[in-house]
Amino acid sequence: MSTEIAPPPSGYVQPVVDVPALTGLLDGEYAAVRDLVRTNLTTYASVLDDAEELGLDEYRERVRTLVVEMAATGQTGMGFPEEYGGGGSVGASIAAFETLAFGDLSVLVKVGVQFGLFGGAILQLGTRRHHDAYLPDLITGKLMGCFAMTETGHGSNVQALGTVATYDADSREFVLTTGDDQARKDYIGNAARHAELAVVFAQLEVGGTSHGVHAFVVPVRIDGEVAPGVRIEDDGRKMGLNGVDNGRIWFDGVRVPREALLDKFADVTPEGVYESAIENPDRRFFTMLGTLVQGRVSVGGGAINAAKVALAIATKYAERRRQFKADSDAQEQVLLDYGLHQRRLLPLLARTYALHFAQDVVRTQLHEVFSGIKDDEQSRRELESRAAGTKALGTWHATRVIQECREACGGAGYLAVNRFAALKADSDIFTTFEGDNHVLLQLVAKGLLTGYASEFGDMDQLDMVRFVTGLAVETVIEKTSAHKLLERVRDLLPGGDEWDQEAGLLDSEYHLAMLRFREEHMLAGAARRLKRGMDGKASPGAVFSQVQDHVIAVADAHVERLVLEAFVDKVRALPDGDNKVALGLLCDLFALTTIESDRAWFMEHGRLSAQRSKAISREVNDLCRKVRPLAADLVDAWGIPPEMLRAPDLVG
Repeated sequence: MSTEIAPPPSGYVQPVVDVPALTGLLDGEYAAVRDLVRTNLTTYASVLDDAEELGLDEYRERVRTLVVEMAATGQTGMGFPEEYGGGGSVGASIAAFETLAFGDLSVLVKVGVQFGLFGGAILQLGTRRHHDAYLPDLITGKLMGCFAMTETGHGSNVQALGTVATYDADSREFVLTTGDDQARKDYIGNAARHAELAVVFAQLEVGGTSHGVHAFVVPVRIDGEVAPGVRIEDDGRKMGLNGVDNGRIWFDGVRVPREALLDKFADVTPEGVYESAIENPDRRFFTMLGTLVQGRVSVGGGAINAAKVALAIATKYAERRRQFKADSDAQEQVLLDYGLHQRRLLPLLARTYALHFAQDVVRTQLHEVFSGIKDDEQSRRELESRAAGTKALGTWHATRVIQECREACGGAGYLAVNRFAALKADSDIFTTFEGDNHVLLQLVAKGLLTGYASEFGDMDQLDMVRFVTGLAVETVIEKTSAHKLLERVRDLLPGGDEWDQEAGLLDSEYHLAMLRFREEHMLAGAARRLKRGMDGKASPGAVFSQVQDHVIAVADAHVERLVLEAFVDKVRALPDGDNKVALGLLCDLFALTTIESDRAWFMEHGRLSAQRSKAISREVNDLCRKVRPLAADLVDAWGIPPEMLRAPDLVG
């Protein structure tokens, strides 16, 4: 490591990272699960070369074979009941998926399709007869399937899907039909080559009455041949993830038995009577979708770990690549000793750690809800909101990190052998699958603006506008936790109403107060704008469209506040020592760069003076200098197998 680092402030004692201990902290209670995945990644590391060297069909078959072989180790079945050969732990299944993102992302997505989407739908939407029939072979990979929800004409708006399943009481069968090409199932992973079964989401019609979207198990291949009445096309090559066989599916009067309906929330009697314990159709629909939240938690965690790979490569490269002479020394200076290079990489390193701890929180919430530890309606709503927000911020972060790291590695970063090409191409879709990020943030905002009211599960965006405009703005604010927390923080900081000027720049309560103030102010502003629009007699649709950018900003501010709280809580809970000091530096860096990046808003709203804004930028630079000697150890603590870095030109 170069010794050409700018000197730290006088009296500053440089911490030394205990890498194994930090890895243990990051792995948490699922360390054994993560180590199993790391072992499998190392065993099958050659798939990273196969992605470039094999043809499309050969690469897809290689990925399928690898997924089945990984399944034999128990890695992919962690979330299924033990009685069917699974691991019985939802939390462990998410941890395994996150860790798998260190490797080939086609393998990751293939695992997600087979065990998360297809298997998860059968587990969460089906009942005992479906579990007995499908789970044992599904968990081993002997039975491959797909999750046929998205259509060419409808992705995010699942309630408007065009595929129809009509019940025929005479034959006691459902008849599935694709009305037109807008209703064809599209971009469906596993469909083009490998799926034998599909979980198909379709409008259920019984006796001439529509009961909304339900899920059905439908054979799409029999003995390797496309099933009668089913038509499948290959989506062909994509920007990335070409080890996954995405395809389009049409149904032309395909008949399946009555038992094919996944009937956890609704059923149809043999005589053709529709039955459901949830009378409200909107509530029933959102309850059904809520059981599938695991996919969003998985994608968010996978994206964060893909970002770690990019940062590990770029940081190690910046530790060894020399460029220009910074002084009279005969040797050129390493990149990471330049202040600008530190500014490019180290705030992203801090944000990655912050998102890691935020992902820990949402994974724990998911495990508690789906294990029945904390499975009440409020907990489910909060989980859905937090999962949506963390997925959005995590996937956008991965896209930004991979691009910045590629640029930070110059021409070497452009070579396919150094992984950035695959990371960039394969992760790009993460921002739009399992929910477009902007749509997901609207879900977050809906929860904030309604305070997760009892009607929350039944509301679309227009209902949300009507609900909010029926409340006083003060009621909206009072329903949020940010309001109560801000009052508490004001008591902790000096200066009264001038708390933002008097508090220390490295005081975590100051950081939290700033982000809470932003969230509360934005939330109040959005509520006022909604009310003004409706008072002006505009339609709810027009009002929402006018305020949509504000609504997204509220959600983004809310999730950033949650991310910071997760990081602060983690640091505060650690025993004193160098690792706590190191994580404290990262936490401060994340908080101050978050404030700095939105300094215009804080200055516009009277919470950041020009002088203090400049002081924050100086402090960020100082924090970068302090983190710089720790950078290599901090990326090593992620425990990425060396074979996964696969960048001989960059990391040696």
